Amino acid sequence: MNIVLIGATGYVGRALLQEALQRGHRVTAVARDTSSLQAHDGLTAKPASIDGEAAASATIAALARGHDAVIASYNAGGWKNPNVGRDTVAGYTRIVEGLKQAGVPRLLVVGGAGSLEIAPGQQVLDQPGFPAEYRDGAEAMRTVLATLREENSLDWSFLSPAAHLVPGERSGRYRVGGDQLLVDDKGESNISVQDYAVALIDELEQPAHSRKRFTVAY
Repeated sequence: MNIVLIGATGYVGRALLQEALQRGHRVTAVARDTSSLQAHDGLTAKPASIDGEAAASATIAALARGHDAVIASYNAGGWKNPNVGRDTVAGYTRIVEGLKQAGVPRLLVVGGAGSLEIAPGQQVLDQPGFPAEYRDGAEAMRTVLATLREENSLDWSFLSPAAHLVPGERSGRYRVGGDQLLVDDKGESNISVQDYAVALIDELEQPAHSRKRFTVAY
């Protein structure tokens, strides 16, 4: 497939890029600075920013036009950005608008675990002890998910990881859930970033969660 990957140099983005290229997909990798990306057959690096008011949805449309799908691993300015929540929501609004302008119907979103339920009506984000430094970003992704659920013209999927998205190895093994946090028999919720990437590219190739959120864990 011919895909755009927004946020290709980030923690999750790099794993997604590697997985997609290994499977033979053609990837247009978008990031503020793409100089760290190594040349690879099928890879086109496009340095671009969708942060700030100057970055209109037309930028996204120009990047996306002619592609089969867009994968968004977008975190506006990183966790240290004091306006990460506001800027992330605005960025995803531009991404959705840009895809519509470009006529690209498919969007896969790297979501967060904060909006997963640990009990009916109780989400991870709302529990005592949720790390303060991640709260704004997690709330932003909860808002993005709610907005996507009102979106009828795009074929979107939103993949929430386990509670702990950790460096590791690619096993190709994972369990799939819906809106509830997945835990193992020890009560732990983990997935490697490499296997998260496997799950998202699996969804790209064989869609099973059209206009839905899903989650993966061991």
